[in-house]
Amino acid sequence: MLLIQLAKARGARVIGTVSTAEKEALAREAGADEVIRYDQVNFADATRKLTDGEGVHVVYDGVGKSTVDGSLASLRKRGMLALFGASSGPVPPIDPQQLNKAGSVHLTRPNSEDYVQTRAELEWRIGELFAAMVDGSLKVRIGATYQLTDARQAHEDLQARKTTGKVLLIP
Repeated sequence: MLLIQLAKARGARVIGTVSTAEKEALAREAGADEVIRYDQVNFADATRKLTDGEGVHVVYDGVGKSTVDGSLASLRKRGMLALFGASSGPVPPIDPQQLNKAGSVHLTRPNSEDYVQTRAELEWRIGELFAAMVDGSLKVRIGATYQLTDARQAHEDLQARKTTGKVLLIP
């Protein structure tokens, strides 16, 4: 939901894909222009239809194993797939020839350490994020709270994809 809001703030057309009616409503509320239920339709085909057959410039995939093939198939030539999560499980190894076949696409698996290398960079990125939360242009949804003693249950619920929004552990 945060990614949708950040992309919309920068002028992007956002096509989201979700697995439940609840998540569809949340994606629309966050500002997605289109939302495709990947549990009901082939989201790569639907994405291609929405983009007149072109595909999208970039896919941010936080689901992983169950969506990676569709994410690759949703890209336009020279598009980029950013795998940032694995809520459905880790992505199996990808043969570089798959990237060639998909249209010379790019694949990345970013981690925060590579994007926040200095204290100054951390302050800049966090500063922008917190300023957007304070001015109301970025709304953070707290989807669940758990007592710290229930951290195991919080992790199990995250892995079972039972949560939406941010999950807080309360000491």
